[in-house]
Amino acid sequence: MQLAFSTNAYLKYPFEEAAARIAGIGYAGLELLADVPHAWPAGLLDGQKRAITAAMEHSGLKFSNINAFMMNAIADHRQPYWHPSFIEPEPHYRQVRIDHTRRALSLCAELGAPHITTEPGGPLTPGQSRRQAIDMFVEVLKPLAEHAYNCGVLLLIEPEPGLLLETTDQYLEVAARLNAPSIGLNFDVGHAYCVSEHLARAIAKLAPHIRHYHLEDIAATRVHHHLVPGTGAIDFDWVVAAIRQTGYNGWLTVELYPFQDDPDAAARQALEVLQPLVQPARASLLIPRHDDPFPDPAPSVDPPAQRSDRRGG
Repeated sequence: MQLAFSTNAYLKYPFEEAAARIAGIGYAGLELLADVPHAWPAGLLDGQKRAITAAMEHSGLKFSNINAFMMNAIADHRQPYWHPSFIEPEPHYRQVRIDHTRRALSLCAELGAPHITTEPGGPLTPGQSRRQAIDMFVEVLKPLAEHAYNCGVLLLIEPEPGLLLETTDQYLEVAARLNAPSIGLNFDVGHAYCVSEHLARAIAKLAPHIRHYHLEDIAATRVHHHLVPGTGAIDFDWVVAAIRQTGYNGWLTVELYPFQDDPDAAARQALEVLQPLVQPARASLLIPRHDDPFPDPAPSVDPPAQRSDRRGG
């Protein structure tokens, strides 16, 4: 397994400088934000694409993923990460998300990245039933899955607290209905913790679908706010061991967009915690059947969607 860092923490820096900083700190890979200011697909000129490629070659970094979840360029007043969503009632606004995702898939193929991540359907709107939203989400994704397949890349769904798909079983329902080889899962460890998933069991159950991981810590309150690994309640020693037991050997991308004031410090602190855990010498660490660090959580008084601070990604 290799560690990467997302450029969504570096919104105050041009891409070339963000890449140089991430490489300098010691990461092997980088998640490219398909949004302003780094790589908004709708406005990305050929010269800018060449500059991104050149920066990656100069830094020695590899693409871990392209993050097409966030849409700060649209600047929706409700929540700039969640809207427009795949389940917007207004078809023209919904099409903005669809077109963005299609362009991001094409960009992914052009840059030689393995996959993009996208939102799991937005929040339900007044008068919209969950069944209606699921049906719409599936139908919208079918042509995008076909486009991903034709491009030779993957489209990864990322469940998130407060959105249409939050949990393991909700993702599996949609994946079964799509039944598309180009559809996979971006397992965000912090998001799963927020909705009270048993992390080791969820990782094992979803292993056939997982193509990429996002890592961040979360406070014991389970409120959705990304923290630097090692500063919250998640035991990453056990998380990485659980991932390793599935045979996964891909990218683990650290996602710390709330730390835009000092992304270098956050990236460095995260690497200090995580790097020792992914070393080959740790491969002998297996999860015992006792002393479970992921006990079944006590029921929450609030549903998962109410335990979010409305941050996304």
